[in-house]
Amino acid sequence: MNIYTAPANYRPNNQLLQGKTLLVTGAGDGIGRAAALCYARYGATVILLGRTGSKLEAVYDEIEASGGPKPALVELDLATANEENCINLASGLAGEFEHLDGLLHNAGVLGERRPIESAGYSAWQEVMQVNVNAQFLLTRHLLPLLKAASSASVIFTSSGVGRTGKAYWGAYAVSKFATEGFCQVLASELENTSKIRVNCINPGATNTAMRRTAYPAEHPNTNPAPDDIMASYLFLMGEDSLGVTGRSFDAQ
Repeated sequence: MNIYTAPANYRPNNQLLQGKTLLVTGAGDGIGRAAALCYARYGATVILLGRTGSKLEAVYDEIEASGGPKPALVELDLATANEENCINLASGLAGEFEHLDGLLHNAGVLGERRPIESAGYSAWQEVMQVNVNAQFLLTRHLLPLLKAASSASVIFTSSGVGRTGKAYWGAYAVSKFATEGFCQVLASELENTSKIRVNCINPGATNTAMRRTAYPAEHPNTNPAPDDIMASYLFLMGEDSLGVTGRSFDAQ
């Protein structure tokens, strides 16, 4: 697998995402929050999707306070989301927006860090539901809105353990292998039939709640903050990446 990065010293135009409508999952915290705020700073109307209303409202308020375009808020727990929920979401968005210019699949759960031999099935199912099944459902039912845009970008969140499996990463690693595969299949299907580009980003070691849970002995400040790894997220979401599809990127 070839791994890519954003162009060296990438400096996007301040109006990179002006007039764009983007949906970010897991927008209430961590990398999703950072991406939502970043996209709004560059002019996008951001649809904030997450499971905790109070966190989404805080991001909403921060975008408004900074003078960004008025965001939208969708409270949805992907651990329990079903197809009807996603159909209703897509229908509701279609009633508010003419098209969708971008979709960042950021939401994810870590699950258990233990050997396969002792892994719990319910924990395994939850990881697959959030990290794989919900991504499929959202993508499947948002594709018409994405196709209605003059160009659109779908970004999946990968991981180093989704490229090379490691002991004790269990369902999380398997879900990220699935994510890489989903990205490649979808990119191949859409490459010659639409103006939608599809790519993966591996954020790498970042100071997030998930990272702190996975590595409790690690000093969190040794890793960059989510705000510090946004170059690839901007590059892939904006039109500087037109024609770039089916690739896997490292944010660091």
